[in-house]
Parts: sequence; C-alpha cells; structure tokens
Amino acid sequence: MSTPQQTTLPVWFWVIAGTALVWNAFGVMSYLAHVTISDEALAAAPAAERALMENTPAWATSLFAVAVFTGVAGCILLLLRKPLATTVFGVSLASASIQMFWWLFLTSSLAVYGLGGAVIPVLVIAIAVFLVWFSMSAKSKGWLR
Repeated sequence: MSTPQQTTLPVWFWVIAGTALVWNAFGVMSYLAHVTISDEALAAAPAAERALMENTPAWATSLFAVAVFTGVAGCILLLLRKPLATTVFGVSLASASIQMFWWLFLTSSLAVYGLGGAVIPVLVIAIAVFLVWFSMSAKSKGWLR
C-alpha cells in the first residue's frame, strides 16, 4: 500500500495565496461599503457619482457580490490546497468581467471619474486572470490535492 506523497510548497506560493486573500478581502469590504452606504453619505456625494450609485441595477450589484465572495473562497481553497480553487476563481473572473464591462462601457463612469477610474477595474480583472492561471499552474504541479 502506498502513502500519499508529501509535496513541500515554495514559500512564494503561500505569500501569493495570502496576499490574494487580503486583496479579495478588500473587495468584500468595498462591496459591503457599496451596499450599506448611508443616505447621508449618498446625499453628500457629487451628483454624477450619486446618479451612478443610484442607477446601478441589482444584477450588477449581485455580480459584484459573486465576484468578491468567490474570490475570497478561491483564496481559502488555494490556502487549503484544494483543486476546486481553479473553478471558483473562474466564477470570480467571469462575474468580475461582466460587472466591470458594464461599469466601464455601459455607464458614464469614465465621464464621471476620467480614465483614472479605469485603473482599479482593469487591475481587478488582471489579478483575477492571474489567480485563475496561478491555481491552474499549482494544480498541474500537484500542489493542490
């Protein structure tokens, strides 16, 4: 009878997975701030920003939630070395991509925030793509079991 082989992971695996968890936790905090904004804070926002927030459809807010919570779940699965992390990161990437496409191209967000307003959405997608790739690479190396 054979025993499962223990695989020692490089320290950078844990650093990337832990950093990704912190990044996605900030996404959860951003989502929670978005959905719990007070009437006073909303009223204090500039009119154009307030209009963007007030006209966000429920499906876009739902995709925001799916993207950030599956991002956190994917990181936890990665830290637990579970191969399901790849699938969960894929759901996060798909959700974030649809939501960010809507935000950048189907709203007036770029007119309101300028090109600088595209930096975080592009970074979100780039990191989500990286996490899908990273988890696939870890799985192919046998690091996820």
